[in-house]
Amino acid sequence: MERRRSLPDVLAGGVFVLIGGAFVVGALGYEPGTPLRMGPGAFPLLVGAVVAALGLAIVVKGLVAGEVIEFGPVPWRAVGAIVLAVLFFGVTVRGLGFVPASAVTALLTALAGSRVRLLTAVAVAAGLTVAGTLVFVVGLQLRVPLLGPWLGF
Repeated sequence: MERRRSLPDVLAGGVFVLIGGAFVVGALGYEPGTPLRMGPGAFPLLVGAVVAALGLAIVVKGLVAGEVIEFGPVPWRAVGAIVLAVLFFGVTVRGLGFVPASAVTALLTALAGSRVRLLTAVAVAAGLTVAGTLVFVVGLQLRVPLLGPWLGF
């Protein structure tokens, strides 16, 4: 039985290894801290190592058990909605505040799918906004206003 190698998997995995390795190298310039008191280098070091490990796993899979996968047409509506959502959040989070910027961003990304109903997208956006607020503003104490100066707060 002949094993086929998947060049796309090997190349994609290699890109992940390079990106993860770059994060690890960049993180080495910062203090990692300890597991209980993480320093500024801990998170990029951990993320870089995980990305590099996943990339290595993809490379190995591509070399050992590669398969040819046919992709369909590019979902340009989804790509555009997600890019627009990320740009919207980056531009408006300080002016609108975390809650409105997160809500609109989550709504735009939820509507990126072609089969998503408006009510479902609103429910997903509400849930993600609450979860994001609890994690980033309450839990991690991110210093960003909940409602921003553009809204009169």
